[in-house]
Amino acid sequence: MARYTGPSCRLCRREGEKLFLKGDRCYSDKCALSRRESAPGQHGARRTKLSGYGIQLREKQKVKRYYGLLEKQFRDTYDKAEKMSGITGENLLSLLERRFDNVVYRLGYGSSRKEARQLVTHGHFSLNGKKANIPSILLGVGDVITLNEKSTSSAKFKELAEKATTTPKWLESNADKLEGKLIALPVREDIDLPIEEHLIIELYSK
Repeated sequence: MARYTGPSCRLCRREGEKLFLKGDRCYSDKCALSRRESAPGQHGARRTKLSGYGIQLREKQKVKRYYGLLEKQFRDTYDKAEKMSGITGENLLSLLERRFDNVVYRLGYGSSRKEARQLVTHGHFSLNGKKANIPSILLGVGDVITLNEKSTSSAKFKELAEKATTTPKWLESNADKLEGKLIALPVREDIDLPIEEHLIIELYSK
């Protein structure tokens, strides 16, 4: 299963904004972007004005990194969104939000999408009563995510559940049972990330 294994903070510096890849660290004084805003690399301090293509590319790279996907995974998701009825950009974001690892993160069981992905691959969750450890599984309305019995005694999950903030309206969370349910498909208004999805569509449409 392909994934990025390099330093996460380097990605935030490259995009010039916080991607919240390190959980609580991103909100602290230890955040690398807060301490050093320049892009990584020998010539990182020399930020040049981007062309139209450059702006589109950076937006695509940013969204890929938000959700922890590599290029092939992201392009496959775009192709699927393009074949769906409706607006391609909104379809793309909806598909990304419905990924198993992202839903686990949105329910508050991971401090970051990266951590949520790791918890999924380690087999801590069940989907509709069956063990599931593939982060890219696409959830549908009615699907239920449950923390496995062996993991319910973990202080980590109890702490995460207590710290969880507002759950998106397309999800239903039961903190006592440590389970969540997808009750509606996410729409554009539900996605709070600073994304200009039309730039990605323009890039891939060339």
